[in-house]
Amino acid sequence: MSRAHETVVGDQFGPRARAYVESAVHAAGQDLDALEALVRVAQPAHALDLGCGGGHVAYRLARHATVVTATDLSADMVAAVAATAKEKGLANIETAQAPAERLPFADGAFDFLGCRYSAHHWRDFPLGLREARRVTRTGATAVFIDAFAPGAPLLDTHVQAVELLRDTSHVRDYSLAEWSSALGAAGFAVRALRTWQLRMDFPVWIARMRTPDDNMRAIRALQMAASSDVRAHFAIEPDGSFMLDIMMMETAAA
Repeated sequence: MSRAHETVVGDQFGPRARAYVESAVHAAGQDLDALEALVRVAQPAHALDLGCGGGHVAYRLARHATVVTATDLSADMVAAVAATAKEKGLANIETAQAPAERLPFADGAFDFLGCRYSAHHWRDFPLGLREARRVTRTGATAVFIDAFAPGAPLLDTHVQAVELLRDTSHVRDYSLAEWSSALGAAGFAVRALRTWQLRMDFPVWIARMRTPDDNMRAIRALQMAASSDVRAHFAIEPDGSFMLDIMMMETAAA
């Protein structure tokens, strides 16, 4: 049976919405702290959490913005964020279901944008960034946080393979060069870049996505057959846990 990419993403993440709300990897981190520091200074009237997932960006934005809109392709994710915001007493969070490539908002509707761990699922990465720019007011801050692919093809191929086996809605972890080029083409000017590595606990990483056993075994086979260069870069551990490259780009809507 043929399914559109948006359907694949929705089917993957809808049943796992609560897992992403509760995920320790997604709920905390130096990137969220850095993002909150930026929004604390900006004090936006209306901020957007683009591809909100479990809503962890929205919860941080809501501490300093008058209104926050959290949007996601998955209706279940949006519902989970709305319920969690209510539980947290965050009455200034609104939700909207939409793909990144077709945002139902007016031009320049937001004066701050946060997008975290979402873009690697978009069907059309350049279009998603153009839509992000369209709805962001000129001069406003937009922050993009995501896993990225190392520049070396050997490392790039490995990370794309294990990401796709773990989650069949994965499209691509883009390289820093691809990010910079696409952001510039969309109308964003990069102000600052931070990179680091984040440890993926293999059993937790697999369980959160309910990866089929056959796919899990294929990932382990790739890890065990990997060259010393690959094993060293990703710091692959005996149980399959590894380090994933993460980036945060602070940009301005030019």
